[in-house]
Amino acid sequence: MSRHLLAICVGMVILASLITSGIQQSWGRVDVMEIKLPTQNGQWLVADLFKPDTATKDNPAPLVVVVPGFQRSKEALSNIAIELSRRGIVAISIDPYAQGGSSSSMSRRAATTEGYGMFALVDYAAETSNLNYIDKERIGATGHSAGGNAAIRGANFFGRESIRTGRPSKLHSVFVSGYVLTLRDDVLADVRSNVGVSYAYYDEGAYRNDLKNGDMRVAPEALRTVNSALLPGDEPIREVELGKYYGNAEDRTLRVIHNERILHPFQPYMREATANQIEYFEKVFDLDPAITSRNQVWYWKEILSLVSLVAAFIAIVPLGQLLLAKVPYFRVLVHPLPEAQPVPRGKGKILFWGLFILGALIACFSYIPMTELSKKLFVAASSREMTWFFPQRMNNGVMLWAVFNGIIGFIIFYLSYRFHGKKHGIHPGLWGAKTNWMELKRTALLALSIFSSFYFLLFALYYFLHVDYRFMFMGVRVFQPVLILLMLMYVPMFFIFFLSNSLRVNGAMRIEGEPEWKSMLRAGIANSLGLFFIVLVQYVTFAVTGTVYWTDGWLYINLLFAVVPIMFILPYFNRYFFRMTGRIYLGPMTMCLIFIMILLSNTVCYTPL
Repeated sequence: MSRHLLAICVGMVILASLITSGIQQSWGRVDVMEIKLPTQNGQWLVADLFKPDTATKDNPAPLVVVVPGFQRSKEALSNIAIELSRRGIVAISIDPYAQGGSSSSMSRRAATTEGYGMFALVDYAAETSNLNYIDKERIGATGHSAGGNAAIRGANFFGRESIRTGRPSKLHSVFVSGYVLTLRDDVLADVRSNVGVSYAYYDEGAYRNDLKNGDMRVAPEALRTVNSALLPGDEPIREVELGKYYGNAEDRTLRVIHNERILHPFQPYMREATANQIEYFEKVFDLDPAITSRNQVWYWKEILSLVSLVAAFIAIVPLGQLLLAKVPYFRVLVHPLPEAQPVPRGKGKILFWGLFILGALIACFSYIPMTELSKKLFVAASSREMTWFFPQRMNNGVMLWAVFNGIIGFIIFYLSYRFHGKKHGIHPGLWGAKTNWMELKRTALLALSIFSSFYFLLFALYYFLHVDYRFMFMGVRVFQPVLILLMLMYVPMFFIFFLSNSLRVNGAMRIEGEPEWKSMLRAGIANSLGLFFIVLVQYVTFAVTGTVYWTDGWLYINLLFAVVPIMFILPYFNRYFFRMTGRIYLGPMTMCLIFIMILLSNTVCYTPL
């Protein structure tokens, strides 16, 4: 059964990846390849190049550089690159500096001063003869969130260069999505490019805007943008008509404002927002669209990548079963399954649910304080300075939360046993915690084998098909060798939480006579409820008041969209591996390696050059 399930899962991963790759390449009409560009100060930029077969030396095509935002990699905005390349536009989606495969930057404000690497790429594309299939007079840029800031900063940077040289700006047009803070007069005054703006009406960061909301019709940021291209004597616009094109694309004074009704992190994955970008670049580049802007296929890639993601995770379980059954070295790790603990009754039942709620509340109320503490403990990373000491700014806060809640989990578990469970039939033999150094060593090697197999398949698919496992901004991607070193730093800290969770899931939540699905569902809810409650408070407050509850820490709240699902499914794996071995260790060892590598490879990382 394990062999068959593993074969089915791997087959689904491969099949879904093949179709995903076909969609990404427009079924052979677009070449997709990874490129690496050396840039200033010994830095480098990694990107995906989408080249339509219609773009040739004799028929050069426009180029659009796609810049993802903070905490995002080049794959996160592949939907934009896919749709533009389907329409004959060359697209290059970059890994911003300090993210994905790109290097860190010497600048602490890389989006502002370097466009996350986009400035160097535009310079190269405009000057090199290598990209002879690109129309150097029609180079554009688009970005979301901090990537949107990079786009408008690029328009300003190359606009100032244009003023100095008297030549047209190297950036013909830019599209700014999800960011309006730098739509200021001092930035816009030097812009010599067409400008499109798209801002989510329900953007969580709108409290920072001039009017403290996301309505772009009368927003000073939108009005400044539209009026920045007016000729002397023109009557200023006092209310923006959304979707209306102002100015003229030929003299690069075109302006347009969109205001989709969506949340900030989901804006890039909205068909309307994608259509608005498509229509903008078709207009500014004077293209005759062969397909409508609503004819989009990127979401099929997202769905199939999600299938790959789910199937790859399910495959972990039968792989572990096979290795335990077929490899003699690991067979000694299989022990009889301990008895489940007795059904809690009376005071025991009250204690059980009381601790359930207490754990969720502690998880909830400790998250923001731990993220704030991380800024004081890890000053270099929090200041965007290059460092080898815990260089991942956002994950440092999550790590402190995990360490704190893991320790609290151990304490609650012990106190519950010491003052109640010990007197009511609970004994350590029910926990599956008994082990020795030899078994721990073999368990660690088995966990490493599963981790290596999981990522070997991913690397193979990326090498041959240039795809990974993901859904929108949640992804399992190939990693750089430096992250192996960082795992030695982060995994021991996170392991405290993973082991604590396995002990509680299998030593306190496995009830005699209870169906496994019910037990695991409760464990998943218990492990994710506290963090989910943070998201709930954030967005209920936002819905009622128009301002998020946590303002300064809102990016840490957005991080939970990816963390909460991980927290929910973790107890399932801890239970399945417990049932295989009768011990609590294989689950946390395996899933800590896999989940922490996912976290490490999907965040900003300020490692030295």
